[in-house]
Amino acid sequence: MKLQPVHNHGQRTILFKSHHSAKNTIPPKIQACLPKQDLKGQSVAVIGLGKSGVAAVKLALARGASVVAVDQNENLDPLEKDPLFSKHNNVKTILGHFDERLLRDADRVVVSPGVPLETNGLSSLLHSGKRVMSELDFAAEVLPSCTKILAVTGTNGKSTVATFAGQMLNHLDFKTFVGGNLGVPLSEAALQCLTLTPQSPMFKASTVAVVEVSSYQLEIPPKHFFPSVAVILNLTPDHLERHKTMENYALTKCRIFSHMSGRKMGVLPLGNQHLNDAMRSFAYDLNLAWVGAFPGVRINLEAKVASFRIPGVERVSELQLGAMKTIGMHNYHNAAVAALSVIGLDIAIDVEAISSTIGKLEVPPHRMQIVHRDNRGVIWVDDSKATNVEASYTGLLGLKGQKSVILLGGLAKVVMSLSPEFCNDFCMLVEIYNCVISATLAYHDLTRLSHGQQKRLPKNFSRTTACVAEDSSMQNEIRQGSSGFERLLEPLKYHRGVVTFGSSGMMIQKTLSANGLSIPCVRATNLDDAVKQARCMTIYGDAIVLSPGCASFDEFISFEHRGRVFQELARLSE
Repeated sequence: MKLQPVHNHGQRTILFKSHHSAKNTIPPKIQACLPKQDLKGQSVAVIGLGKSGVAAVKLALARGASVVAVDQNENLDPLEKDPLFSKHNNVKTILGHFDERLLRDADRVVVSPGVPLETNGLSSLLHSGKRVMSELDFAAEVLPSCTKILAVTGTNGKSTVATFAGQMLNHLDFKTFVGGNLGVPLSEAALQCLTLTPQSPMFKASTVAVVEVSSYQLEIPPKHFFPSVAVILNLTPDHLERHKTMENYALTKCRIFSHMSGRKMGVLPLGNQHLNDAMRSFAYDLNLAWVGAFPGVRINLEAKVASFRIPGVERVSELQLGAMKTIGMHNYHNAAVAALSVIGLDIAIDVEAISSTIGKLEVPPHRMQIVHRDNRGVIWVDDSKATNVEASYTGLLGLKGQKSVILLGGLAKVVMSLSPEFCNDFCMLVEIYNCVISATLAYHDLTRLSHGQQKRLPKNFSRTTACVAEDSSMQNEIRQGSSGFERLLEPLKYHRGVVTFGSSGMMIQKTLSANGLSIPCVRATNLDDAVKQARCMTIYGDAIVLSPGCASFDEFISFEHRGRVFQELARLSE
């Protein structure tokens, strides 16, 4: 892969040019799934028993392995008590502290994305040559080689792009799995593969897996995850409590291109220096396309038109995006990238075919989702997935022409202006704080949630954690730290007002006011209070938009939980 410096709109950007075109590589030979009992007689340790971990346990058992399932949360129920595993006598659950020799004795160790490699001696095991793998890679090992994988990662927008791509494919009658970090773990798809025969529909060339991939899933270098198309949408500061530096974050993201060559297409955002530097560190040899340049896609948001040129193809095609019914200008961008990715799969889908799907696209839950129109003519928009400032910024830009009251708050991800060491320590404390909250809540609330009840945290718990977080935000101000919310001043000035809430509400309000916010900004205690205050600020035709720019753990179990509560408050607002 050659590096070519070019000048684009006054900005010097590194472009990567592949030696191969889409015309000169023979497609891979189709092979069936692995035998059902390929791990018979082997032991697999699965670390972390969230959704991905439990799916990995099911897959390991289906492959014939005996399983040791480990989680540090002592409040979880052992898998042996779960009806799903009642027929298996070769699974053992260990909760809380455990002897790490169990991992050394296992034939394989499968790590859930929520488990850092620094814990349980995993990093040492990996470097010792032990077969340590991510849940994603464990699942990919089973997928038939005829399955086309479209992988999407990035700091923000990956769930929406993956969802749009899946919807396009499904509307065009391609059998499509959509999941990974989003929704259903890839291990569930792999488990279905073990029940199929070469005559099953899953083995047809039209089968596609659209996989959302988080950076946590790429910390362990993949050996079996072979995307046909892989996309990195963007890279902005996030998850640095885990990755420590932007350089490490970028290198981790770029592992999504591992094992891609020839006809396979990688997509990068134009002009991201961290990603450009990371790409230089690898010997990738694939067709690269760009979001913002050719080959790739150029997007005119004002005209609602996307122009495409696929690597190795000189013809430029245009896609009209105006038929989209979703809210937010940024969703035109998301749809255009999804379209580029689907075309790049090389399965005889062109722009003309995709144009028939544009008006049918629906955003995933909690991503600029219109959830209610009340009797006062106010639109309620749930963007609870905006858990960092950059995501909120993107959402606000997409609200052009729609006067709104914006709800900002929760547990802010503070970006410090001090030394990297201090910043890393602070981020680690926040991560520990979040984990403590999550663990405390697991036993208390998850049972209720599983029965459809939207239970919020005990009031005394919220008050305690709010005080701790407010103290932290004050310390940050004293140390001249930055919350990043000053970045929202420009898009906010076109709106009706702002309501801040939650543990970081005071800090957000002070940050915005100190930097010259030109619209009303009031502070509420929690989300319930924020909704009440927002209703008082709106007039006919306005919108109330929950786009918090913060994590949810001060008041809720997850951003999904926060979004569901907001939707309930919207419906009760009549």
